[in-house]
Amino acid sequence: MTANIYKPMKTTALAALSICTYLASTLLIIRQIDRSRIQRTVLYLAWIAVCTHLLYTAIVFQQNGGFNFGFFSTSSLVAMIVALLLLIAALNNPVEKLGIALFPIAATMLALEQNFADKTQAPLSYNWAMSTHILTSIIAFSLLNIAALQAILLAIQNQQLKSHPPKRFIQSLPPLQTMESLLFQMLGTGLVFLTISLVSGFLFIENLFAQHLVHKTVLSILAWIIFSGLLVGRSRYGWRGKAAIQWTLIGFVLLLLAYFGSKMVLELILHR
Repeated sequence: MTANIYKPMKTTALAALSICTYLASTLLIIRQIDRSRIQRTVLYLAWIAVCTHLLYTAIVFQQNGGFNFGFFSTSSLVAMIVALLLLIAALNNPVEKLGIALFPIAATMLALEQNFADKTQAPLSYNWAMSTHILTSIIAFSLLNIAALQAILLAIQNQQLKSHPPKRFIQSLPPLQTMESLLFQMLGTGLVFLTISLVSGFLFIENLFAQHLVHKTVLSILAWIIFSGLLVGRSRYGWRGKAAIQWTLIGFVLLLLAYFGSKMVLELILHR
């Protein structure tokens, strides 16, 4: 009886610690937003948040004997991976300020999973082929999520640089050319995982164009075409600036609808 009570208390404590450190890191970024470099304390707190979030996810997975791919659980997992990839990228690139948007989202998704996730939904286990498809899909979405936020930041920077003088936050960002290079690096890496996800889907999923999968397949393919075309245009024709930002966001919105659109409608609105 004591052990049964202890397990939920342990996961609750981990979730609370993760949420608090996500938010603390965010507040420090806000306080230092106009500096060219963020203090290392911000990243230390963010690493604690991500690691405790990961430990929470691992314990819940072990307790349930599988992963619950409900809306809130999946959203929490994606948010954690996005935050982790951002921290890895921040080791060599000045992208830590994106945490001002990503860390509160991760904290919110974890809180929603902790309080509202459907605990009655049966956990699912998959063979290696489906696991590869699901994992690469999540990583692709996470990387392209960061790219979309980078595109939004780039759009703000591009617009602000036309004003005289630009705001201190914009002045603290890396040069426009560096920001664009980071954007296309993220797009390229995300496209690799999206390609693997689509190929594995075609190889391992029977009837990928079945009624319950057709919208996901079509939207994912359209997103792949947009991102591929954007990278080819960048390489051959030097596409940049406003066009790159717009097409990045269009491609990400398509992926967002493909990955979460139907899940949100079915689970949160239709309760299926």
